[in-house]
Amino acid sequence: MRYTTQFLLSALAAAQFPAPDVPEIAFLGRSNVGKSSLLNALVGEKAAKVSQTPGRTRAINFFALLDQSQRRKLVFADLPGYGYAKISKSISAGWPAFIEPYLAIRSTLKLCVCLVDSNVPAQESDRQLIHWLRAEGRDFAVVATKIDRLSGNERTRNLLALQKGLELDAVLPVSAKTGYGIKDLWKRIEEAGEVQS
Repeated sequence: MRYTTQFLLSALAAAQFPAPDVPEIAFLGRSNVGKSSLLNALVGEKAAKVSQTPGRTRAINFFALLDQSQRRKLVFADLPGYGYAKISKSISAGWPAFIEPYLAIRSTLKLCVCLVDSNVPAQESDRQLIHWLRAEGRDFAVVATKIDRLSGNERTRNLLALQKGLELDAVLPVSAKTGYGIKDLWKRIEEAGEVQS
């Protein structure tokens, strides 16, 4: 299914969240993991601003995905990156107080897409996030970004290392640059959101 994307709002408090009317997909990850680039690759347009400076996103940015009839089918929530020294020390200490309630109690949140860099070993902040999501009973998918930077052997080795380091059965490799894995990620998103393609 082809969507058009519409920026909804930036929220710095729970009271500013959009009305919970359609399934939402949250995108989380350390700063500089390629979150904005992946969002843009998913929607096929420059919806999210890509910055050269990590940690620019301070609010939760909400984007509506509209079908051909201009009906809202999904909402993407782009969360601030974590682990960047100027912003935060860790997830629990550094993220603003409105992020944890969003992840914990948002009724329409159907999937958390956790981004990790395929070129970087598993980080403690990523382990903390995955542990927290498991404890909250949230559905999540771990996506390894920037896969185009690795050769075939490096790709296999790094993905296995990430699976082991993060205690996962699977990691979905993607490249915002080449489009590798984007269809598989869309399938996961639409299944979680129960959207008919």
